[in-house]
Amino acid sequence: MDSPQTYRKIIHLDMDAFYASVEQRDFPEYRGKAIAVGGSPDGRGVVATASYEARKFGVKSAMSSRKALQLCPEIIFARPRFEVYKQVSYQIREIFQRYTDLIEPLSLDEAFLDVTMDKQGIGSAIDIAKAIKSAIKEELNLTVSAGVSVNKFVAKIASDMDKPNGLTFIGPSKILKFMESLPVEKFFGVGKVTAKKMHELGLFTGMDLKKQREDDLVRWFGKTGHFFYRIVRGIDERPVTPNRSSKSVGIEDTFETDIETFEELNAILQRLSIQLWGRIGKKEISGRTLTLKLKYADFVQLTRSLTLDTSFDSEEKIYATAHSLLSKIALANKVRLLGISISNFVDETDFPKEGVQLALFENYQ
Repeated sequence: MDSPQTYRKIIHLDMDAFYASVEQRDFPEYRGKAIAVGGSPDGRGVVATASYEARKFGVKSAMSSRKALQLCPEIIFARPRFEVYKQVSYQIREIFQRYTDLIEPLSLDEAFLDVTMDKQGIGSAIDIAKAIKSAIKEELNLTVSAGVSVNKFVAKIASDMDKPNGLTFIGPSKILKFMESLPVEKFFGVGKVTAKKMHELGLFTGMDLKKQREDDLVRWFGKTGHFFYRIVRGIDERPVTPNRSSKSVGIEDTFETDIETFEELNAILQRLSIQLWGRIGKKEISGRTLTLKLKYADFVQLTRSLTLDTSFDSEEKIYATAHSLLSKIALANKVRLLGISISNFVDETDFPKEGVQLALFENYQ
């Protein structure tokens, strides 16, 4: 007689509008209001995170302040307080550690937990998720959405199904049907360009992907085709891995003649954005943190970073964010080098590896 199959118990936890929620918690005048963290009332800069009140108007991360104001004239722009967000993230992590040491952070506000062998012997991943949600609400006055399943991919998708403050469980018996009905846009590695290619091939859902041969998927989509073939069948054996190493992909240009105007720098920045997007596409990755690097003629160097709550999925989004960071710098000298990089990413070579370092933001101004 065969022994019953055992499954892992994976929870994906994603804080709800994290930066904006912390601001609303700490400042009563923001509560119930449409606020954007990042950007400015003069239309400069981009939104890092919007409150749910602002999202009702269509405001979202990586959107320009000008567009956010058009959609929601009464929006309030809050300056980011990344040291505060980092401290709150540590408090959230301490709550996670009450139940398991297998914690894989994806950013300051989301993580995977493997609770197959939970510290408190609760047994039920659903009950553990409920306990974590309750503790975060009672101790930090914040809400988190949770997805529970037997693998990382499904747990992550599940956490986004009932936001904010949701809890969604997708058990083993429901995974195949769930994957078949999933729009292709929900799969890792499917940005606008890949989605368009899939649609041209008649691929709109997981079921459409499932009907394809693996070698055809690889021929159409490179190494990510192996991932599509496996994940649509519910196969995701990636472990929850704590303390993953940091990674980044970048590009920079050292000028033969030093540059002294924003107009010239912006033109170069647009070219670098196109080239960086090309490199990201070749490596089949998707990242959430953009860093701008600038070196003056006297070799003094500075960097500015911004992390969004969604990935950079186009050269336009990369350029808009980099342009916003550059516009906040008062040029102190001629510039000899300009560069941009993406980090905090999902690596989908062979199989997605979302785990990244906790993003630090000391360089934001």
